[in-house]
Amino acid sequence: MVIDVSARGLAAETLDCVRGERTVFTGVDFAVAPGSSLVLTGANGSGKSSLLRLLAGLLNPARGRILWDGENVAEDRAAYSARLRYVGHQNVLKPALSVTENLAFWAGLHGDPRTANRVVAAALERLGLGHLAEVPAQLLSAGQRRRLALARIAAAPAPLWLLDEPTVTLDRESVATVEALMADHCAGGGLIVVATHIGLKVPNAAVLTLGEAA
Repeated sequence: MVIDVSARGLAAETLDCVRGERTVFTGVDFAVAPGSSLVLTGANGSGKSSLLRLLAGLLNPARGRILWDGENVAEDRAAYSARLRYVGHQNVLKPALSVTENLAFWAGLHGDPRTANRVVAAALERLGLGHLAEVPAQLLSAGQRRRLALARIAAAPAPLWLLDEPTVTLDRESVATVEALMADHCAGGGLIVVATHIGLKVPNAAVLTLGEAA
């Protein structure tokens, strides 16, 4: 695939991923424009999570470049990191803190302290957690913990969302909530890269299937 390296948004150019002595994937190219999404599919072990970790800056590519608005993100990691929110397999919650305290901690790292209380409350309501605001995270169900992890992207907005199986453990109603959240994000000019094994309704989506022969 030929990538327009001057285009706005996120792009990957001939990415290779090697972990240990194993080559996970090679030659991955894609581009995601503002207001659109990329859905990652493929068999277990094909590299969906590894690609998301590369895009989040948690791994380095063995070859190739990741571009934001045509610029190599390796040249300014801090600026690129500020533009993204990553939700991986792990919910990364502090068990002893309440639902509100967990989300306030995250919003304080990335948001405006002057509006933190309002933003946190709105994010909890959006993810259906308002009635659990004072409950310690350790008492939440698996689905509630996942919704709390996803509330972070509502409480601390950024242009790029990287989501690894965001709907795992969620019921149908909660899946619909996440779909609406993604639709609103793209409608506002945001970008999403999401790995999923279910038929999520993802707005303006292209599909990249890893593990396929070139």
